[in-house]
Amino acid sequence: MTGFLILAFLILVAGVVAVPLASRFGLGSVLGYLLAGMAISPVLAGLNVDVDALQVFAEFGVVMMLFIIGLEMEPKRLWAMRGKLLGLGGGQVLLTTLAITGIALLDSNPWHTALAIGMVLALSSTAIIVQTLTEKNLMKSEGGEASFSVLLVQDVAVIPILALLPLLAMPELYAGAGGEAASHGHGGIDLTANMPVWLAALSRVAAVAGVIAIGIYAIRPLFRYIAAANLRELFTAAALGVVIGIALLMSLVGLSPALGAFVAGVVLATSEYRHELESDINPFKGLLLGLFFITVGAGVDFVLASEMWQDVVFWAAVTIAAKFLVLLVVGWLYGLRKQALWLFCLSLPQAGEFAFVLIAFAVANSVLPEALADLLLLIVALTMLVTPLLFILYDKVIAHAYCTDGEAREADAIEEENEIIIAGRGRMGGIIDRMLQSAGYSTTVIDYDSKQLEIVRKFGYRTYFGDATRPDLLHSAGIEKAKLLVVALDEREQIDRIVQHVVKNYPQVHVTARAIDRNHVYELWAYGCRDVIRETYDSSLRMGRSAYEALGMDRQQATAAMDAWEEMDRKSMPEVASLYRLDIPYHENEPLMRRVKELRAEWDPVLREQMDEILKRGS
Repeated sequence: MTGFLILAFLILVAGVVAVPLASRFGLGSVLGYLLAGMAISPVLAGLNVDVDALQVFAEFGVVMMLFIIGLEMEPKRLWAMRGKLLGLGGGQVLLTTLAITGIALLDSNPWHTALAIGMVLALSSTAIIVQTLTEKNLMKSEGGEASFSVLLVQDVAVIPILALLPLLAMPELYAGAGGEAASHGHGGIDLTANMPVWLAALSRVAAVAGVIAIGIYAIRPLFRYIAAANLRELFTAAALGVVIGIALLMSLVGLSPALGAFVAGVVLATSEYRHELESDINPFKGLLLGLFFITVGAGVDFVLASEMWQDVVFWAAVTIAAKFLVLLVVGWLYGLRKQALWLFCLSLPQAGEFAFVLIAFAVANSVLPEALADLLLLIVALTMLVTPLLFILYDKVIAHAYCTDGEAREADAIEEENEIIIAGRGRMGGIIDRMLQSAGYSTTVIDYDSKQLEIVRKFGYRTYFGDATRPDLLHSAGIEKAKLLVVALDEREQIDRIVQHVVKNYPQVHVTARAIDRNHVYELWAYGCRDVIRETYDSSLRMGRSAYEALGMDRQQATAAMDAWEEMDRKSMPEVASLYRLDIPYHENEPLMRRVKELRAEWDPVLREQMDEILKRGS
């Protein structure tokens, strides 16, 4: 018990000291954690701490991260990204594997070994890249989305690589390494290990299908049952249990736990519990990811590195250069340009955390000799250590040169608490703010477009820079004391996020939300918002009135006709919205579609009669 407490204390202190220092010097939290691990490495060695075993535990942070990413990736969004996934992701994995395999062949390695090296080093670090892109607010940028597409394909590629590596075995060259090497990997129970290939493949497909079925049919009822108890800690326990259970299922059939967690997250992306799951798991994800980076730093073998530092530095440089060139070609062919292409190329040239798994697996299956495996582990660690420096290069040189619209800018400190908060000061939010201020109301306006903010500030309008969907920013803006929240953001996903959060957690706040289209009205209604304004609705009505006038009606007739149509539309909207379901597309909702047709059949004759009466009154 004392040893565990000493270990926990050392790791926490190292992280608490190193990360703020690294952030202060612009190095980022990831490099801070890596340096903290390197600093405490001699102490851990003196305590006989098994860093490899600790790293296996810490990698569960990567699993949680993929689950949270999946929660933000609706299936339709993944389908929309299919071009990036196949073109960027598939192209990067294939070309990088071929390039590094060719370089390894030139170094006189057998082709089996060279191909294994190529597959291992082709993958990049999901943990480092996603964490850094999120910290720098670059995840939604063009280069950030392209990088994430490649990472997603790489995570999927782990499965065929694990299946292919045993076929490259050369026991006559590397015999006797299996038992010891296995202990370095993610050891555990693989129920498919002794199965025929076809049965193992079938088992894995069934496991993925099982995860999807559980997400659709079991998890929602489970969380509804737990939510009825109104105990936050039970919900947190259930969220952790879901992720751990899915990771366990994937491990039992020899698949990547991170991939299974991602699939489960995607299935739950349309769930009403999505944001609750995200908020419950985020703290554990952050701690475990930090622990993972510390273990990577602590796992660096300085004695071995000092003996072969020239080989380590050379091959790390070759790996980064080869991957950079492949990324440059793939990104250019796909259409990335300027800072998006630079961000894409500088994000992904390192080796990734799955390399530790694949190297141990390759040694256990007599694919790689242990001496080469030790060299590869140092190469992977060094490329990961260099990655934060590449992001610093992007921030200080590339982003500055291209003036990236303040993507890495920190949110403003909000110094006031008003009863009205406006999220977004674009075409709609700006007019609403001016109308309210002209009536004597004080508002707090938050927007993420730094160029727009600089312009409006020149006209004397106070607007805070920041992401209004962040709960901590809303808290600092005084959402607990607010009477009205006006959601005038441009992106549908952001509107959904802030509406769900505020409606659920601050029911006393009146929420007026902007809707992109009619379907979005139904969705926001399902989230609990009862004051929804379609962004083009009023202008469409006015254009319709103009069309009436152009066809011969006078202004009074045209206005009466417009009012009659609007009254019918507004009366039908709540009834149709009550039939809307979040788990299926509205055009596949049979009761909703049937009721729309019935309402049209009921209202069209009435509306036609009203229109005829309006025309008669004018003649």
